[in-house]
Amino acid sequence: MLPFSVLDLSPITEGGSVAQSLENSRRLAIAAEENGYRRFWLAEHHGMKGIASAATSIVISHVVSATQSIRVGSGGIMLPNHSPLVIAEQFGTLAALYPGRIDLGLGRAPGTDMRTAQALRRNMEASSNNFPNDVVELQALLGPVSEDQKIIAVPGADSNVLIWLLGSSHFSAHLAGMLGLPFAFASHFAPDMLLSALEIYRERFTPSPQLDKPQVMVGVMGVAADTDEEANYLFTSMQQSFVALRRNARGRFPPPVRSMEGLWTPDEKIFVDHAMSYGVVGGPETIRRKIASFVDLTRADELIVSMPIFDMEKRLHSLKLFAQAQADLARAA
Repeated sequence: MLPFSVLDLSPITEGGSVAQSLENSRRLAIAAEENGYRRFWLAEHHGMKGIASAATSIVISHVVSATQSIRVGSGGIMLPNHSPLVIAEQFGTLAALYPGRIDLGLGRAPGTDMRTAQALRRNMEASSNNFPNDVVELQALLGPVSEDQKIIAVPGADSNVLIWLLGSSHFSAHLAGMLGLPFAFASHFAPDMLLSALEIYRERFTPSPQLDKPQVMVGVMGVAADTDEEANYLFTSMQQSFVALRRNARGRFPPPVRSMEGLWTPDEKIFVDHAMSYGVVGGPETIRRKIASFVDLTRADELIVSMPIFDMEKRLHSLKLFAQAQADLARAA
């Protein structure tokens, strides 16, 4: 059965609070575990009024402590924002507290606007250019200690935390293949290079101590409801959010609307529709069909679903419907 996982940004809704958002992430992770999802990942973003997961390792601890077996991790940590040693210590600590359950997904984007990125990174150029070296350094800090190793992560050393590389272009596909790491593509918002990046990764893959063959995870933006009409209604929250992002008017996550008419320009509609090309939005039959088509297209080993839904109860229901779709597809295979 193709594993399903969850990507969460701890959305801060209009009228909601950070505390409520973090509690919702905890509830969603518990429900994901109960419904058989493999992983629950949280994403690092900064300076976003609608996202509460900036201190990602802390939110991971909050979530994993409320669950029993589901893997919890980052989707991802934006490594150029941090020194590899700090991330090794944080995730080494998590791995010591929750053995065998922590994933470390790494990205190289800032996860924010350039001014906030400057405040995080200080030296933007060096941080971006050093990404491949930083990944290798982090791998070494999380692995066995060598005799001549000068810097040791405590905790972290010999924790062998599972590292994934995340990407929306060819860069991380090349790097993940070269290093023999699992690769997750951000097709939930960046569809353009999906198929070519997966081809590059599979062709360039070199077996490593962590992985003997390519392992691909693909992302979808997903909203499931009892009917197509309701799902499309709930999805307008994400459409509004993407319009605001394009306008550089980031705010809290908005409630759904009956029509997007008048809320976006024709160009903005084209932009949002393109970004969501692989979105899985609809009732049970629609999402089963769309998932099956997407998996056939990508030959993915795992699917990770981001569920941008304003109402928490509707979000939990969507989670259950995706789990049911997974079971139905497995029976039909």
